[in-house]
Amino acid sequence: MKKSLPFVISIASVSGGGKTTIVNRLTQQFGNSKALYFDDYDFEGPDDILKWVDDGANSSEWNLTPLLKDLKSLLEEPLDYIIMDFPFAYQHDQISSFIDLAVFIDTPLDLALARRMKRDFAESSAAEILLQLEHYAHKGRRAYLEMLHTIKPNSDVEIDGALSIDAITDQLLKQGR
Repeated sequence: MKKSLPFVISIASVSGGGKTTIVNRLTQQFGNSKALYFDDYDFEGPDDILKWVDDGANSSEWNLTPLLKDLKSLLEEPLDYIIMDFPFAYQHDQISSFIDLAVFIDTPLDLALARRMKRDFAESSAAEILLQLEHYAHKGRRAYLEMLHTIKPNSDVEIDGALSIDAITDQLLKQGR
């Protein structure tokens, strides 16, 4: 029996892993769908991400009430799909029960870092870029590795993030209902 509510797909990956790009493409290709983007919200959560990671990275410490409100609203619409750019897969108590398919885009960390640097620091000085790279090498990489240890194994589907956008979305289109 076909589920009457929209089918909810969450897309997770490390920063620079391709979440937003894939969510945008899937929303276009699925038709009758809408997207939610984690970065569009200002959530109450841990002030120090690295301390949060070191303390066990409990995703439920984030108050995702604004996202949950929007998700519930979209669930009332006559949509076929809701596609979420969402870093926690099934790891957040407020959201997990609404997800029908959790996808992890497993992007090699060097590629994700290169994409993130290009995206976030295109207008930065060389000194600022070097500081960001230093931070990643000595501290920030822990957050990336945490996702590989917690979110990746708790997702339904893993897709190689080094593949082309078309190859990734083709694989995901086959995963639909």
